[in-house]
Amino acid sequence: MRRAAAGWIAGAAAAALVAAGAITYAVAGDDGANRVPSADSADAGFARDMAVHHQQAVEMSYIVRDRTKDEEVRRLAYDIAQTQANQRGMMIGWLDLWGLPKVSSEPPMAWMGMGEAPSAGEGSLMPGMATDAEMKKLGTLDGRQAEVYYLQLMTEHHKGGVHMAEGCAEKCAVGVEKRLARGMAEAQESEIRLMADLLAERGAKPRS
Repeated sequence: MRRAAAGWIAGAAAAALVAAGAITYAVAGDDGANRVPSADSADAGFARDMAVHHQQAVEMSYIVRDRTKDEEVRRLAYDIAQTQANQRGMMIGWLDLWGLPKVSSEPPMAWMGMGEAPSAGEGSLMPGMATDAEMKKLGTLDGRQAEVYYLQLMTEHHKGGVHMAEGCAEKCAVGVEKRLARGMAEAQESEIRLMADLLAERGAKPRS
């Protein structure tokens, strides 16, 4: 049953990517008006910040694939890496289409009113992101220890990602971006539940 659920998550994510990618030409809203978001809009802020957030998830997932032979964890890590790499490319593509910078002088999460949120440590630029020390530690573990640590880190990562995606679903104005954000939140919530099961099988729990 869990393997079927994992397959559904991957399939749903792929379908969302195809649907969203088919209309990336729509530079602004779905009404076809010749408007683009401003550089300080929620649309631009989400695209910039989530691209950074996703990049770390991709890196984390490829690290664990080299540290374990467990097929369930390797399959989950591959699905996360592929889905988030594709979504990251899509968001960077939107910024290009909009003619907006990919970096901002504003702190991360300013578009959500969280620009002053405290960091968990160096490398953790946004909620849920792992610190540099945590990423380094993941690269030193093997087998079950690597699996548990990855699942714990990715659970926190997904929780932060869901919070951001829900913020865009509420604040963003571009229809295709709002729909992608809703799809992200749903898929990552499903993966959080799957990771809780995988942790329980290994006698472990999420960190919070």
